[in-house]
Amino acid sequence: MSASLKGKKVAFLATDGVEQVELTDPREALEKAGAETELVSIKEGSIDGFHHLDKGDTFKVDKLVGDVDFNDYDALVLPGGVANPDELRQDRAAVAFARSFVEAGKPVAAICHAPWLLVEANVVRGRTLTSFPSVKTDIVNAGGHWVDEKVCHDAPLITSRNPDDLEAFSGKIIEVLGQ
Repeated sequence: MSASLKGKKVAFLATDGVEQVELTDPREALEKAGAETELVSIKEGSIDGFHHLDKGDTFKVDKLVGDVDFNDYDALVLPGGVANPDELRQDRAAVAFARSFVEAGKPVAAICHAPWLLVEANVVRGRTLTSFPSVKTDIVNAGGHWVDEKVCHDAPLITSRNPDDLEAFSGKIIEVLGQ
């Protein structure tokens, strides 16, 4: 993971209920590698992180998803949690933001339950992904192929199953962005 990401800008799209470690670990790894990150959300102010079902820390939102342009970013990271992607997939601007990255061929990294947003954006058909096991049926029903692997890269998508896979997930994001 020696790739320098200086000059790269990465959006993290999340809202209340985000699995905290799936936000903080990749963000810290990307910033350590030189990338600039911004927390983009569907609500102003701050969002609440969670450790599974227990409330965690609060995170300051940098920008609203309706006010940003995907062209200003080199990649998108979608942390999981159950409530976070379920809320995001109901927001038209969030769905359109994620779809724009995929359509442009820019890396989109989604972990745990976050592929729900990709299913909603209708961008999984014909692609291979992994996720938390309960999301498998949604991916398959949307025309994707599901695999049980630590990290799966089917460009432009990078997906992982759960917090146990965070090291491989962050490493793959850094590798792809560093190319």
